[in-house]
Amino acid sequence: MSESAFAKGGCACGAIRFELLAAPMFTHCCHCRDCQRQTGSAFVLNALIETDRIALLQGEPRPFPMPTPSGFPHDIYRCADCGTALWSDYGGRTGLRFVRVGALDEPELVPPDVHIFTRSKLPWIGLPPETPAFEIYYERERLWPAAAQERLRQATQPPGKGVG
Repeated sequence: MSESAFAKGGCACGAIRFELLAAPMFTHCCHCRDCQRQTGSAFVLNALIETDRIALLQGEPRPFPMPTPSGFPHDIYRCADCGTALWSDYGGRTGLRFVRVGALDEPELVPPDVHIFTRSKLPWIGLPPETPAFEIYYERERLWPAAAQERLRQATQPPGKGVG
């Protein structure tokens, strides 16, 4: 791992390797039915990070468009060889990625900051009392640290808009 990397990850077959060049802004544990269906699991862990803070070391993930109830675009980037999901682009925000924590070599580095869509949480999943949990979603301004909110603002501003 390079000196500046926070974490390293990749797909199951090893065709794709990447580094996170910084700690994620915030990490969601999502219990919605879409995430359950798309992962074949009870939830997904998504670490939100700027696209330019993901360094591809090997290979090129392929986007797979997914249907959404909202109609907004959702692409899951997967290894074309083994199909491992590496990250998502929700809503066409190209400056922001939702990295699958399970694709990291050391997923324990990125625990969830929040549990969302717990209204569809499977009843046999217990949640830790110290982690905030919401039936649907939450107010980002109340949970995210100020530095993470600023990173998000910069990552999602329209192209051509310089930072103040």
